[in-house]
Amino acid sequence: MKKALVISGGGSKGAFAGGVAQYLMKEENRRYDLFLGTSTGSLMVSHLALGKLDELKEIYTNVNQETIFSNNPFHIKMVAGEKVVSINHLNTLWNFINGRKTFGESKNLRSLIKNKVTKKMFEEIKKSDKEVVVTVSNLTANQIEYKSSSDCTYEDFCDWIWGSCNYVPFMSLLEKDHCQYADGGFGSLVPIREAILRGATEIDAIILETEVTQINRIPSKNPFSLLFDVFNFMLNHVERHNITIGKLAATNKNVKLNLYYTPTVLTTNSLIFDEKLMTKWWKSGFKYAKSQREEVMSEFRPDILTDQEIEEGIKDIDHLNI
Repeated sequence: MKKALVISGGGSKGAFAGGVAQYLMKEENRRYDLFLGTSTGSLMVSHLALGKLDELKEIYTNVNQETIFSNNPFHIKMVAGEKVVSINHLNTLWNFINGRKTFGESKNLRSLIKNKVTKKMFEEIKKSDKEVVVTVSNLTANQIEYKSSSDCTYEDFCDWIWGSCNYVPFMSLLEKDHCQYADGGFGSLVPIREAILRGATEIDAIILETEVTQINRIPSKNPFSLLFDVFNFMLNHVERHNITIGKLAATNKNVKLNLYYTPTVLTTNSLIFDEKLMTKWWKSGFKYAKSQREEVMSEFRPDILTDQEIEEGIKDIDHLNI
């Protein structure tokens, strides 16, 4: 049997996924052969493959805006006790004056990746029987690409992790090999099907959204917030599509699929990195996974597919070869 751990994109909500993974790997003693991540998930999978959960927790509970952004396009202020996000006009203008293609820059994140995913770690992964895969969106070729630790050099792998995390146009654009790359979540937010194609027979997938939509967004007040809302709308539907196709592929290949959703809405802006909140989310993820010990949340069964999911998924079966 080949077991896989899949972690979806979700920015700062990755802290919740860390808590879930910690419970599964430390308390349930689950062992995985394959680790796939998208966006924030790609930042986690190297540490998870080596069982470095304490080090990963240290990262996710000690980051802030300065850790991620070298030029932060957001202005965050407190209104009635709540954090409200608006555009930082000065920083955005500075980026445009300097000929950048995005509103903000995330070069600090690239440095963080280089410091925390070390060359020694990468070599340990290469020598082990584990495979680590990250998802990137190739905007130039208009396709999703999966980059495996087995096929990369260390520097390239760090680039792919960074590219997978870059939620453009708010973060940096990775330009590599004559192509432009961005957040893997734009096309494959939950790469369940890729895990199956790579031979997984049992999959634990951590999905950093609620299973049922629990939020109605407030009306956008400016073009910046409208753009953010449009992106979130598209990604929500990409996620649902990925999960539907993943379930259908699991049915066809007789793969055991366990889905772990967030039980509540953690945040409406996952590009806000707050140390206190992320520490709370890590603990929440651990407790939530623990509460599902007797009944794994959304464990895959044939009857878990709704009629609508089946109808949507069947449309794609022919050309997906599942």
